Amino acid sequence: MRLPIERKHVKVYPDPKRVIARFFFNGDERGREVINKVMTLTDEQVFNIISPLLQEYSKRHRNITKILSRHCKKLKPLFEKMDINYKELDTHRSLLIGSYFTHEYSIESAAFFNPSIIEDPDQSNLEEGEKRLIISFRAVGEGHISSIVFRRALIDRNNNITVIPSGNYIDEAEIIRNATYNKKLFLDKGLIALINEDVLNELDKKLADQFDYATLKNVIAENQLLEPNPAKDIELEKVLWLSDSYYEIIFSMDTDISDRVIFPISEFERKGIEDARFVKFINDDGSITYYATYTAYDGHIIIPKLLKTKDFYDFTVGPLFGDGAQNKNLALFPRKINGKYAMLSRIDGVNNYIMYSNKINVWENPIKLQEPKYNWEFVQIGNCGSPIETEDGWLIITHAVGPMRRYCLSACLLDLEDPTIEIGRLEEPLLIPNPDEREGYVPNVVYSCGSIINNDHLIIPYGLSDYSSSFASVELRALLDKLKASAKP
Repeated sequence: MRLPIERKHVKVYPDPKRVIARFFFNGDERGREVINKVMTLTDEQVFNIISPLLQEYSKRHRNITKILSRHCKKLKPLFEKMDINYKELDTHRSLLIGSYFTHEYSIESAAFFNPSIIEDPDQSNLEEGEKRLIISFRAVGEGHISSIVFRRALIDRNNNITVIPSGNYIDEAEIIRNATYNKKLFLDKGLIALINEDVLNELDKKLADQFDYATLKNVIAENQLLEPNPAKDIELEKVLWLSDSYYEIIFSMDTDISDRVIFPISEFERKGIEDARFVKFINDDGSITYYATYTAYDGHIIIPKLLKTKDFYDFTVGPLFGDGAQNKNLALFPRKINGKYAMLSRIDGVNNYIMYSNKINVWENPIKLQEPKYNWEFVQIGNCGSPIETEDGWLIITHAVGPMRRYCLSACLLDLEDPTIEIGRLEEPLLIPNPDEREGYVPNVVYSCGSIINNDHLIIPYGLSDYSSSFASVELRALLDKLKASAKP
């Protein structure tokens, strides 16, 4: 018999009013036409157009003038070709030009789902039994482009959850590319990304064992100048895209957590940042780092990546490497095990694997942990977030796919010292889509990217048919006892 599970009467829906202002460019030719037309306007005409625009859009964006100025600055190469001195543009004209190269994008217009939940670093001024939470979601907008967004929530002593309303604005982060690349790992990732091997071998000869973005860009520019070749240029551009997979993003200190969106930045994630699995990681010295594994997708190729932050303002981002860093569903354990990092994965798209590493970004030698066993998981199984440490073992919330491609959630328990040992596994699903949850962007799906324990209950945030999100809870002791009882001799 299935365990009783309580569905919370809390739903989080996509909000089409949540918009960001993005750079919009239709190519050099059309760009020139627009700029030339703006340059023919008198100062008075420019002011009369831009002034009401700023008044209107300042209500929708925290600093619209900064955004428009930034977008105008992106056109500097085009200005140079047109013999326009960018520095001599007056403020109003540069803002107006920037506005013609800006469009609003609704980040949540299509869906808001696949949540992950962790404790907020700030647990001050709470009553006993309360906990402040940060929940990440996969937000989907026009063109099925996914990004990572956040909400703050509060859970009380009775495990009632209140999701704090979002702020009025959304901010993209400042992007800093200051990474130092390891040549072997970088070129290996290039092979996985299907970049031409001859091009990679050529770069291998010209790059040092460690190099930075500026060096790589110079080597590629010299190569393109000395040996013009359109087909080769495309492959070299892909190498630059791959280098863009490493970056640092910094949010303004005056933003609320709900104001921050991690939007696709590099070309290798231009179709989305999918299913971030956040974990509160305890380092050897007792300090805390927050990590998240996620899937970068360009429409053809999947690249697993790792987010790292201490405070949810500053993040570093980079790809994961190795034979075990393939496909989706990577989830980091919340501490080292026997001196090594540990990770769950699903490299073949069907079975659960586990792997260990001395380096948090390099994963080799995956060990098969579980394969589909019951009829409701014959298609595939995978994890639903990072393992949770309990006195009885590592609690893993899993997902499974069965007939009619119905997704459900289940659970298993692994040995604390040797997680390759399965203590127990539910023989029935823990959560299946009910009639109120089965309709949505992708029908018959419940899915989660991370759970938490509070007041002796497991709290599971979950996506409803890839459209909205809700929460469920189950008594922890009953779940652990059921898992241990499922162990077979």
